[in-house]
Amino acid sequence: MTELLYLQDSYLKEFEATITGVEGRLVALDKTAFYPSGGGQPCDFGSLVGEYTYKVLSVKKISGQVVHEVDKEGLKAGDKIKGRIDWERRYKLMRAHTASHILSEVLFRAEGCLCTGNQLDIGTCREDISIQELNEEKARGFIAETNKIISKDLPIAAQFMPTEEALKIPQVCKLAKGLPPGLKELRIVSIGDFDIQADGGTHVKQTSEIGEIKYIGTENKGKNNRRLYFSL
Repeated sequence: MTELLYLQDSYLKEFEATITGVEGRLVALDKTAFYPSGGGQPCDFGSLVGEYTYKVLSVKKISGQVVHEVDKEGLKAGDKIKGRIDWERRYKLMRAHTASHILSEVLFRAEGCLCTGNQLDIGTCREDISIQELNEEKARGFIAETNKIISKDLPIAAQFMPTEEALKIPQVCKLAKGLPPGLKELRIVSIGDFDIQADGGTHVKQTSEIGEIKYIGTENKGKNNRRLYFSL
């Protein structure tokens, strides 16, 4: 199992680790600050630095291990490396992720919506929600309300809780499909006293770091399912 450093510190830009396995250009480490694609959040980019520098092109989780795809072969199991995160990209994704949590709570409070899908990006982000109708006026209102919450400069905190205890928190999961089965522990992310959700991604420390989000548009994705696009 790879130790996931980003769960404890989303602001960690560099770290040292030992390579535990290599298959071609795929590299596993004993610990990593690179976020692997999942939960609608894209993976981090950056580099692994040993005797030479290897660009990290993609990161994914396989059977509890985080696997880093690099641009060339040459690394070996047992090598000590320094990992460096593409911080500009990571920070934009952190800001977008925290914004999406606030937006999902705004939507839930206003319409009882659950999230049916989402995708963060450094450009356009989207939130898919379980709602029958979503016109431009209503969507712009949700974005405006989200920006009001952002401007309050609320603190963001994360803690781990036993799943049984965490599930006692009302609406700790706002995903229509629910949480994956068999989890013994959940990471709970709170945004002031406004929102609390189970989440494994990276977030900023204060909502003021997000800035404003902007409405881009909406799309009909089928019965009782609408897509709302926004950007930082």
